[in-house]
Amino acid sequence: MTTNGLTFKNKEELKMFIAEEVINTSEAIEILGCSRQNLNDLVNRGVLTPIKEMVRDKLFFKSDILERKKVVMARKQ
Repeated sequence: MTTNGLTFKNKEELKMFIAEEVINTSEAIEILGCSRQNLNDLVNRGVLTPIKEMVRDKLFFKSDILERKKVVMARKQ
């Protein structure tokens, strides 16, 4: 099974990838230590790009959120 250039042996492997590598708005806010409004501002300015947007939630790659956190932490030093 191939999805966007990533290859998975079966649905279970895909489910594991999603569970480990995809996070929702609430999880992103917790990792970044910011408000929902701040997260939405980052999305609106193109700093962060969700992989899926729903009415009340967004999904992000965890690696994108962790990379943003590194940038923020580096600025604080």
